[in-house]
Amino acid sequence: MNPFADYTMTIGGQAWPTEQHLPVVNPATGQPFACAPAASAADLDAAIGAARAAFPGWKALPIDTRRGLLVAAANALKARADDFARLFTLEQGRPLDAARQEVLFAASWLKGVARLELPVEVVEDTPQRRVELHHEPLGVVCAIVPWNFPLMLAIWKIAPALLAGNTMVMKPSPFTPLLSLKLGELWRELLPPGVFNVISGGDELGPLMTRHPGFDKISFTGSTETGKRVMAAAAARLTSVTLELGGNDVAIVMPDIDLDEVVPKLFQGAFYNSAQVCIATKRMYLHADIYEAVRDRLHAMVRQTVVGDGLQPGVQLGPVQNAPLHRRLLALIEEAKAQGLTLLSGHPPPAGDGYFVPLTLVDNPPETARVVTEEAFGPVLPLLKFTDLDDVIARANDSEYGLAGAVWSRDIEQAVAIAKRLETGTVWINQNLQNAPHIPFAGHKTSGLGIENGIDGLKAFTQLKTLFIPKPAA
Repeated sequence: MNPFADYTMTIGGQAWPTEQHLPVVNPATGQPFACAPAASAADLDAAIGAARAAFPGWKALPIDTRRGLLVAAANALKARADDFARLFTLEQGRPLDAARQEVLFAASWLKGVARLELPVEVVEDTPQRRVELHHEPLGVVCAIVPWNFPLMLAIWKIAPALLAGNTMVMKPSPFTPLLSLKLGELWRELLPPGVFNVISGGDELGPLMTRHPGFDKISFTGSTETGKRVMAAAAARLTSVTLELGGNDVAIVMPDIDLDEVVPKLFQGAFYNSAQVCIATKRMYLHADIYEAVRDRLHAMVRQTVVGDGLQPGVQLGPVQNAPLHRRLLALIEEAKAQGLTLLSGHPPPAGDGYFVPLTLVDNPPETARVVTEEAFGPVLPLLKFTDLDDVIARANDSEYGLAGAVWSRDIEQAVAIAKRLETGTVWINQNLQNAPHIPFAGHKTSGLGIENGIDGLKAFTQLKTLFIPKPAA
């Protein structure tokens, strides 16, 4: 795969050229390295038309046939893992080994979803009647994918939607469009024409999609503010929506932990993918008895971490992905300095125009500081001290978000009790960043609407039909 080659959208199983294009920037250099097509309103209409035309045939296929095609699609992606990984690093910034891990994980996830079943559920069976619940596909799905996990979060939408019998028009982020475009290209010969369509474009394309009357379902992953606009657009037609939105996720670290075992996991849970993870730890509450010890060990890891261009050997973390995020994070750090907060940083960022941010710990800032109340979505982590359990749970829950959290303690019974009191959709105990195709994922508060993954996530791409079937009189 030549990352400098032409990129085309996929509509109706065919390459679809456009008149307009957008530059794609390598975040490690801050410079464009490729161009992506920019869809027009007419292109969007064509993609929806292709998906609409393909829907009856795809819906009519036995689910086992659709399942087999998804497994074949996963195998095709796995076979091109090295090519996709290099392109991943160029447009997203993540170091090459970690990029390849996502490609392979995405292929594995696709197979995992393909194993899920949508059985007919019997909710009543009496001598008089039988009541069955059937789950039928909705139609054409609008999938809008973010830039932080451009393959995995695409598969989170593609796999259940297509398995359930829907067709799809997918739009990647304008910051990371190339992987999705290549995925569409890869699957042109595998999937029936029109089942999976990929279009790309700038910020204006998303609103065109969410307002379009041709969609039966919108699946969006991104910021809470954008999610509200998506929901408002869908409300005009009562279009079904699933929204996976922002989070300001907490970790509560109790004083009985094994420092040698736990601190590296805390670091990984906060800084993986340069902290550009919706479910990463973004507020870390450390018990006063271990606060200094954990802080100092984390600071040592921050100083030892090699940040740079993900294509270079030995680099552990890459740049943040885009210029607006880069500017916002640097402004957040400068504001913290101006407020007199204590910052514990790693090495200065590499020279050049890349979007690098030094790994930064903020030493016990006030709860009202912006570094605490806002989701940084980058490598700026506040460490906060606590002594009272009720107090720290109240502080953890004092947020508009409720995506995920973690509790760290040798006392599993106490950890479970804490977890049950956290107002989040997911809580990990002595682990973090864990999920699987068969496990549902959902956010509380403004962190989302609806469910992804698992049987419940699969059902979210269907509509319920209840059948009342009478039985003959004895």
